[in-house]
Amino acid sequence: MDTIASLFSFITTPVSWVIVQFHKVYGAIFGPNTGWAWGLSIVSLVILIRICLIPLFVKQIKSTRAMQTLQPEMKKIQERYKNDRQRQSEEMMKLYKETGTNPLSSCLPILAQSPFFFALYHVLNGIATGKTIGVINEPLLASARKAHIFGAPLAAKFMDSSDKVAALGATLTDVRVVTAVMIVMMSFSQFYTQRQLMTKNVDTTVKTPFMQQQKMLMYVFPVMFAVFGINFPVGVLVYWLTTNVWTMGQQMYVIHNNPTPGSKAQAAYLERLTKHVTQHGKVRRRSEKVIVKAIVAKGRDRNEFERKFINALNKAGLAAQADGSVAHSATQAAAQTEEGAVAGTATATAVRRQQPKRQSKSQRQSGAAKQAEDALSLEKSEPQDAKPADAKQSQKPGSGTRSKAQSGQRKGGPQRPKSPSKK
Repeated sequence: MDTIASLFSFITTPVSWVIVQFHKVYGAIFGPNTGWAWGLSIVSLVILIRICLIPLFVKQIKSTRAMQTLQPEMKKIQERYKNDRQRQSEEMMKLYKETGTNPLSSCLPILAQSPFFFALYHVLNGIATGKTIGVINEPLLASARKAHIFGAPLAAKFMDSSDKVAALGATLTDVRVVTAVMIVMMSFSQFYTQRQLMTKNVDTTVKTPFMQQQKMLMYVFPVMFAVFGINFPVGVLVYWLTTNVWTMGQQMYVIHNNPTPGSKAQAAYLERLTKHVTQHGKVRRRSEKVIVKAIVAKGRDRNEFERKFINALNKAGLAAQADGSVAHSATQAAAQTEEGAVAGTATATAVRRQQPKRQSKSQRQSGAAKQAEDALSLEKSEPQDAKPADAKQSQKPGSGTRSKAQSGQRKGGPQRPKSPSKK
């Protein structure tokens, strides 16, 4: 570790200068020889470094989003070469090269802060060995050696001997308890950061080498921190624990406000956004407009959660616009009006075409009997002189009744001779 730290000695002087400047501020508040003054100086160094790395973190997020847009192509490659792993990897690398994406971009923040980490280790190691380094002179060196964090000297390590720890004014038990707790917290924070990334912010519908890499890092990094942590000075453990907590909080913020499409985090985010938009009738935040704009631009390529979001807006009478805003849907209102008119027309038609109630057999028989009785009573009530008139009228020519003379039989007249039979 000392050899690696010496490779980054060019940055040791700037790192030591920043620590000294923060120590002047906190020393005036807590005292120059206290662990609070030196410990908060290291924490402030971490925060300053991570603020400077925010542009790199934004670039990492953009690169991750670019990887997400390639997932349909990745899925096609996986299906096409599912029986040829080597060809599948070659096609994946070719796709990365053509689109200018890098699956290792998630490691950029860690790689960027590595020089600062090793420079700080070099500074603290010099304090532990009693050597001035950078801008830390003899008085500052003596002050740093007296500083204790929860009873553990700033330059003490978990693997130090009892004599070396005693020379720093502490006991071996205090040093090992403090360093063990910090190592566990450091490893757990790193594991939780990677786990929430894999379980909440990854589209699990497509398996890519990028996902396998993240899954591997979820278990590898905590083990690395636990193994190397026993050789880290307390000051370096403070540095690394602080940067892990910062990364965890930063990752939680990104997952909550800018989740990966197709992930569980996006489903939860769109559900919250749906409630907010339907309640207020508009999109207020700029980040929300960016996400709505991206969803509208996808068209038919929307995933399940995005389609559900658009349908929920339509049911609420709202429509997502191309610029990321939402507006009241006139088409939706017209459709509802037309649907109401159609429903009213159907109801009126049903009333007009209402069929009579079906009668039972006994009801039909009783009704027929009643009609017969009415007809018989009506016939009896008619006058008797109406019948001869009806008879005479029926015998008139052209009537439908044929008489016997008209049927071909003649009364009292000569009969038509029969045709002679052949002899």
